[in-house]
Amino acid sequence: MAKLKSRIAVEPFAHFDLPTHHLSISTLSLSQSTLYVGTRNGSLLLLSLNPTPTPTPNPPPIESVSFASLSRNVSLLRTVSVSGSPVESIFVLSEIGVVLVLSDGFLFITDSLLIHPVKKLGGLKGVSVLARRFRGTHSQSTDLTDNASNSSKGQRILDKFGGVRTNGVKSKDLEQNREGNYVFALVIGKKLMLIELVLSSDLANASFVILREMQCFDGVKSMVWLDDSIIVGTINGYSLFSCVTGQSGVIFSLPDLSRPPLLKLLWRNWEVLLLVDNVGVIVDALGQPVGGSLVFRKGGPDSIGDLSSYVVVVRDGKMDLYHKKSGNCIQTLTFGVEGVGQCIVADEENRSGEFAAVATPTKVICYRKVPSEEQIKDLLRKKNFNEAISLVEELECEGELSKEVLSLFHAQVGFLLLFDLHFKEAVDHFLQSETMQPSEVFPFIMRDPNRWSLLVPRNRYWGLHPPPVPLEDVVDDGLLAIQRAIFLRKAGVETVVDERFLSNPPTRAELLESAIKNIIRYLEVSRQKDLTLAVKEGVDTLLMYLYRALNYVDDMEKLASSENYCIVEELETLLDGSGHLRALAFLYASKGMSSKALAIWRILARNYSSGLWKDPAVENGMHDGACVTSGRETAATEASNILEDSSDQALVLQHLAWIADLNPALAVRILTSEKRTNQLSPDEVIAAIDPKKVEILQCYLQWLIEEQDSDDTRLHTLYALSLAKSAIESFNSESSSQSPDTGRQEHLKTPDIQRESIIQSPVRDRLQIFLQSSDLYDPEEVLDLIQDSELWLEKAILYRKLGQESLVLQILALKLEDSEAAEQYCAEIGRPDAYMQLLDMYLDPQDGKEPMFKAAVRLLHNRGESLDPLQVLETLSPDMPLQLASETILRMLRARLHHHRQGQIVHYLSRAVHIDARLARLEERSRLVQINDESLCDSCHARLGTKLFAMYPDDTVVCYKCFRRQGESTSVTGRDFKQDVLFKPGWLVTR
Repeated sequence: MAKLKSRIAVEPFAHFDLPTHHLSISTLSLSQSTLYVGTRNGSLLLLSLNPTPTPTPNPPPIESVSFASLSRNVSLLRTVSVSGSPVESIFVLSEIGVVLVLSDGFLFITDSLLIHPVKKLGGLKGVSVLARRFRGTHSQSTDLTDNASNSSKGQRILDKFGGVRTNGVKSKDLEQNREGNYVFALVIGKKLMLIELVLSSDLANASFVILREMQCFDGVKSMVWLDDSIIVGTINGYSLFSCVTGQSGVIFSLPDLSRPPLLKLLWRNWEVLLLVDNVGVIVDALGQPVGGSLVFRKGGPDSIGDLSSYVVVVRDGKMDLYHKKSGNCIQTLTFGVEGVGQCIVADEENRSGEFAAVATPTKVICYRKVPSEEQIKDLLRKKNFNEAISLVEELECEGELSKEVLSLFHAQVGFLLLFDLHFKEAVDHFLQSETMQPSEVFPFIMRDPNRWSLLVPRNRYWGLHPPPVPLEDVVDDGLLAIQRAIFLRKAGVETVVDERFLSNPPTRAELLESAIKNIIRYLEVSRQKDLTLAVKEGVDTLLMYLYRALNYVDDMEKLASSENYCIVEELETLLDGSGHLRALAFLYASKGMSSKALAIWRILARNYSSGLWKDPAVENGMHDGACVTSGRETAATEASNILEDSSDQALVLQHLAWIADLNPALAVRILTSEKRTNQLSPDEVIAAIDPKKVEILQCYLQWLIEEQDSDDTRLHTLYALSLAKSAIESFNSESSSQSPDTGRQEHLKTPDIQRESIIQSPVRDRLQIFLQSSDLYDPEEVLDLIQDSELWLEKAILYRKLGQESLVLQILALKLEDSEAAEQYCAEIGRPDAYMQLLDMYLDPQDGKEPMFKAAVRLLHNRGESLDPLQVLETLSPDMPLQLASETILRMLRARLHHHRQGQIVHYLSRAVHIDARLARLEERSRLVQINDESLCDSCHARLGTKLFAMYPDDTVVCYKCFRRQGESTSVTGRDFKQDVLFKPGWLVTR
């Protein structure tokens, strides 16, 4: 860690010399704008301070300050004599305008203006130390003045005799008109007494009340009372007394031959500093150490003060400021010569004290805290950036800096670091500033005037940096300053230039690259902010400028291809001239300028090897052929991405040809894209497709038919014809490849055949599937095309569409010899004569072919039960071997007889069921029921008597009236006999 440099935290503003040489200062007390000075001859001086002059941001050293100018800020108002002994302590009760003085072991009281005579408080003698009680902000300390039980035993005895001592001290219970409670602790010998100062409108009637007495130590030198704890310091160490319980305990023991004890209350956090030799230990109200320790100069201080976040110590005419948290010595000032004598420091007794006074035996100098902003500015002027940042961090932790000032600081130090060639650190601070606008860096990138000159805010912040200039000028000026500093260093002159630059001077290229990289980093983060449109345009456009300056091709293309606010007019000449055509094409596309973008991709595809752009494949070590292919594919792919979204039919068809030459699959993707809002005209597209690009046409027609559900017969017929032509060519190619002269045929293959097909499935499979699935094409036209070819299965499908069953069977059975397909077709026809016709074809194939006895036997075996045996016997050829047909004919006859007998069985079973049903019906009709006088209707429960009644199949009996209401199909139980049939066993079942 670098050694902390001294900074200016306080500055002098007043100086006062004692009017006579025989006076010597013994103590000080500072209260608001007044200063009380106690002398060794017992006098008390009242000085008036005038701290209104504006503090200077860069004050000169104390030795060079004119005492005459400082003396004008202080004046002596009045001097009074307290006693003939030195004034030891002064306590200013500014709330009520009273001053309490300890001198010669007695307490004296007077008014704050020293107008009234000084009054001695009787009853107290031999007081060595006096301390006032202070309560912390959130303290829960005990209120001693409201607790009568804390009075001393002697005081309670006096209360029985009227409450007044012979020395004039009034009892607490008799005093009724006190204007305030002021409690002090004092030491008399080995006794520690707690008293309350009782004041009225007339100081002559001032008195005190003894609240408590405790046994103490001898030789108390210093004392502080905070909340319920009284900390006393003796030559042996520090002890803590409880003002509530009276118990005591040791905090620290001092070593032999150490400095006298010294205590100081730190108002800011309500803590106490204990001096142990030359170390200051900070404790809380309970005596527990908090935070770190402060190590002072050797020998230790004469006096300690508290000033905001600093501890002020004085000794030998020097004043040191130590930061409470870090323990660092912030500033050292000299206000007297070495050996000047005992030095004293006094501070304001409040948490926000801004003033401190130091004194030698003959003079007093008052200091005030320099505002935090001025301290920061002073460090920045001296280019002590690390110290300034540390100070800001301290102030931020202590809550002394507002959010606006903090943002302003980061912006200001960022500009200073940038001009000091520390570009990374500068951008780090820019990013922490909420005040700084991205447009403020525009002048560093592009010279004025430009499109965004009026957008740049004229923020000068603290005015510590020069106006912005382009980065080239910043680097040049910085290098010139480094050279000048090197020359001055050789001449023995100290400079503020960074030591790293002096020991290892950077090059212009290195600095310029670092500057551009970090400005790029800042603009990239700024893109995520909520900016106005004009500023967004400036950020993106200038970011592209910087990318081009460092030849960041990937970043340029990424920015251009994404959503951006770049101004095309500002960049197209720049990118075109530098050869970054890919980035320009991406930029055109992102701005909707598709025509220009496609023109560039077309140029790149044709001039891939002319050096207009670099492909990543080159950097990966690919050979020239692979690089060329990669370049073509990339250009075609990017162009297709644009055309897939475009509804401009003319533009799509204009660039379709060259993309199809490079990659037919991309051409298909363009034509079949569903991203565009308005689809292309099929007629125009078909007319524009190169007749040689058959697969592209087929894929497009297939997409129209299958995906777009087109029912245009022209398209269906065109698709079928195209597939048929391709199938014929493929069949002929396969046939020729199997000929003996294969080598010559392979040599004569066209480039289109050599190229890998963009469709994976064989063309004949696609033709067959389409011919079977579609009913919208013209089968005759397709049949005319393939009539002379060997595509027999396709012909069969077409003849089937035309209903020519015999031709279909001839092709399947005789040409293709696919018995299974032939039989399946006969099953689809569904007539028995179809099987007979197929059998005739097997037995008499015509055209000199041998009979297909095995196929005929297979047909008889599979479908014999569907044929008439007599017709089969008549059809069988006399030349057919008997052993082939005998088993089949026997099986046919057996099957015939089996079917006949099965029919008889079914007939007789049906007749039996019919007879059984008739018998059951007869039994139901012949059933009898007996009705007597006690018989009731199962529905209304009325007596039936001689009424008409009805009986349901489930034996329930109802009167005729209920029968009419219920209906003949639903009984009283709710059973519907039409839906839920009632079965009763008949003769057939029981038997």
